[in-house]
Amino acid sequence: MDENLPIKSWAEADRPREKMLEKGRQALSDAELLAILIGSGSRNETAVELARRILLACNNSLHELSTWSLTDLMKFKGMGEAKAVSVMAALELGRRKKESQQEKRSQLHTSADSYRAAADLFQDLPHEEFWMLLLTRSHKLIRREFISRGGLSGTFVDPKMIFKAALQYLASGIILCHNHPSGSLHPSDADRGITARIRDAGRLLEIEIVDHLIFASNSYFSFADNGLL
Repeated sequence: MDENLPIKSWAEADRPREKMLEKGRQALSDAELLAILIGSGSRNETAVELARRILLACNNSLHELSTWSLTDLMKFKGMGEAKAVSVMAALELGRRKKESQQEKRSQLHTSADSYRAAADLFQDLPHEEFWMLLLTRSHKLIRREFISRGGLSGTFVDPKMIFKAALQYLASGIILCHNHPSGSLHPSDADRGITARIRDAGRLLEIEIVDHLIFASNSYFSFADNGLL
């Protein structure tokens, strides 16, 4: 069995921690940053080499890497559960940092505004999720509210949960949001049906359904822009 080699025992040129301390984090390649998270290699391979193998398998795309599961990472020789968890935790922190940069009280006048306010919620998701943006009467964003999580082809949406949250936060308007992991921007019959039911229920409660956005392939489809509300 190969013995793990800690970074401090590598050749000096292969020590990304020391390189970061000396030159700053910007000087490190993606493989070197990933190697710091991995922590150790083996007798036959340094952590940097392992990191390069992993990145090569995901086409050197951090976006693609962030969609991988724990099992995907552990398929690589030298990647145990603890190392895989560290990598996934770092990628999730990056996603949450981006989410925290959203301006909570931004005003949403167009579908493009709404897209920018919610796009990070669906970044890298391999499954379908349903969220909503709660708005004031002047269309200022109150909060982003998670509704449900599903599989590759759909997720269950309960209108009661939507209006429970809307009433709790005294929202006057709602923008519905969900993603299509398949990459299709075409609304399904189910998408149209749930939108109509929520719209009709909103009228009774005097809560406007401002739009319903479908997110896919770094783009979106707007029900409002296409006259479907």
